[in-house]
Amino acid sequence: MARFILSAFSDEYSSELDKQIEGMVKNKVKMSEVRGVDGINVSDLTTVQAMDVRKKLDAYGIGVSAVGSPIGKIKITDPMDEHLDKLKHTCDLAEILGTKRIRMFSFYMPDDNYDNYRNEVIDRMGQMLDVADAYGVQLCHENEKGIYGDTPERCLELLKAYEGRLGCVFDPANFIQCGCQPYPHCFEMLYPYLTYMHIKDCAKNGTIVPAGAGIGSVPEILAIINNSRKGEDFILTAEPHLRVFDGLSALENGEMTTNIGNVFATAEEAFETAMAAIRNCYPRTAE
Repeated sequence: MARFILSAFSDEYSSELDKQIEGMVKNKVKMSEVRGVDGINVSDLTTVQAMDVRKKLDAYGIGVSAVGSPIGKIKITDPMDEHLDKLKHTCDLAEILGTKRIRMFSFYMPDDNYDNYRNEVIDRMGQMLDVADAYGVQLCHENEKGIYGDTPERCLELLKAYEGRLGCVFDPANFIQCGCQPYPHCFEMLYPYLTYMHIKDCAKNGTIVPAGAGIGSVPEILAIINNSRKGEDFILTAEPHLRVFDGLSALENGEMTTNIGNVFATAEEAFETAMAAIRNCYPRTAE
């Protein structure tokens, strides 16, 4: 069996770090994919602020599974030099936070002619990977609607272009948003490159729901990982999206493209439901 390790975007519990830690402890989650801290995006933290975050997390035995950065979430036509500087700073923050992974993206497309931007995307990805390699950090690409790598075919293209250098974050709900079938189509195509997962599920109508309640085939996917990666640690990062939370609009390029049911009275209730649902999707002996 795989050793599933639960992580979470704890800023969906609260925008305040102290309350995030409270939620993590309450739900027995020992890792965080740090994204928002006291209303500040993780890549905009100063090194001093990052040291404070690390100190507080360490005090409660909470590790950092990855930096949930916005790297690569710019238009493919935007200037690159400033963004590379942001990546270098994020790499510094990753070291302070005690992780070797940075979640990232492959640029927003200005129109539907994605093929026209393939060479520019691959070139820019290479520039970013050169920076990450110099810092000893792994960039992990997440599939997200509207970026170049939003389909499994284009994700695979990027992963093959940088074989062994670029990590793969698999998000079932994001594939559904793009009209792709997470399982078996997307999963079987990308599984050889899979680094870790974001656990987010959605119903046929596109509304985000707890893991296992939608069409993302989360239990089936986790069963395969559990049986095929015996003895390996495998991180599952909860990205609940069950209730609108502070900072969501900024994460979605100001457009609020995700259909969120918003049926939970509080962020705390939504987070707790999400964590319980994930645990119900795999054998408890695997955790």
